[in-house]
Amino acid sequence: MNISMIQSIINAVEKPAIFIDHNYVIKAINQAYTEHYHSQVKIGKSHCYQISHNADSPCDQHGEDCPLISCKADNKNHRVLHIHKNGQKKEYCDILMRPVINDDGITIGFLEILDKVSYASHNSKNDKLIGISPLFKQMLEMINRCANSDISVLLHGETGTGKELVANAIHQASPRKDRPFIVVECTGLTDNLFESELFGHEKGAFTGATSSKKGLIDLAHGGTLFLDEVGDIPLNLQVKLLRLLETGSYRPVGGMEVKYADFRLICASHKNLTNMVKEQTFRQDLYYRLAAFPLYLPSLTQRKDDIPLLAKHYLKQASLEQKTFSSAALTTLMLYPFPGNIRELKNIIERAILMSDDDIIDINSLGLNYEFPNNNPLSIDKKANTLTLSQLEQYYLRLVCQNNQNKNIQEIADLLGVSKRTFYRKLQQHHINH
Repeated sequence: MNISMIQSIINAVEKPAIFIDHNYVIKAINQAYTEHYHSQVKIGKSHCYQISHNADSPCDQHGEDCPLISCKADNKNHRVLHIHKNGQKKEYCDILMRPVINDDGITIGFLEILDKVSYASHNSKNDKLIGISPLFKQMLEMINRCANSDISVLLHGETGTGKELVANAIHQASPRKDRPFIVVECTGLTDNLFESELFGHEKGAFTGATSSKKGLIDLAHGGTLFLDEVGDIPLNLQVKLLRLLETGSYRPVGGMEVKYADFRLICASHKNLTNMVKEQTFRQDLYYRLAAFPLYLPSLTQRKDDIPLLAKHYLKQASLEQKTFSSAALTTLMLYPFPGNIRELKNIIERAILMSDDDIIDINSLGLNYEFPNNNPLSIDKKANTLTLSQLEQYYLRLVCQNNQNKNIQEIADLLGVSKRTFYRKLQQHHINH
């Protein structure tokens, strides 16, 4: 297989694509790639990491998984999520790397296909999923894997973790993105209300039905139906939902005409549905219909790296970018357990904005009624509301080591995006053992 043949292959790819050799050198490129990246590609000279990361070394040396290394190891396709630097902008990209094998069974290079993740951001953006933590990135990878199919997705996680935002992200990344995204709040639905809301009703179907009304399934036609808190649907109503999913058909309340549904189903629950199945408060057959692709949403305490980013985002949303957080206030937020997750963080920031009398939001403005452990840096200088960078670094490194006790020094260094030597030097500097 020669370069001209490979060029023909990548020209047929609609998404940005390149062909690279074993040493990261770009040998072929399609028009979509040329148009997407600001840096000029010199065929046979430019390395992929120079164009996508503005870096002078491969991405695995900067804290990201390198799909090329994985492909070279097992000769299989690999998919990863990266943050690319495109000019002055940074953007999430979903990367698929495929080994290209000739007729003799020799891997002659690798095809890299990129897909911009438009629903997520590593900095403040409205109507985007925001984060940089490892578990956040894992969640994005799962969204990318399920988005392009019609498989039923079950979102599970604590209250306030942003299930509706994730459901909408799956919809926006799917082929149904130009069709409706309809939300159904399942909590408190009675028999009549459930059927009427979901299936619609005809005029005179019940007392007060003075006109016909389309159901939410009708409104979601061709798009996505999101059932929030599906664990709150009573048993007697679960069978009606199951029948809809099994037959793909329904009748409006009081109607005779059978209608056929066309929607992608996403459900969410903060309850443990597998336990509910064991307790026989949730139908097993319905559960397996809903949970074809389970997707876990991490709690905010599992995403500590994202807390400063989200806090500043909510500050920006309030159009108060002149306000900033004291270092102690940000550390306090990272120490706080957030039982209400992202929703609670947003409320805390909105309250702190009102409580702060100047441009610095300090600990007192946060108004947290919580007893912090004694071994945290806030005990150093609680009144001054300031911490040195060294104090913050020491505490953060202790926190990272504590949360990654099962990882070795190299793995934690990779997680932090620094070399093993730099990480080890920092541990010695702060007298931290790992």
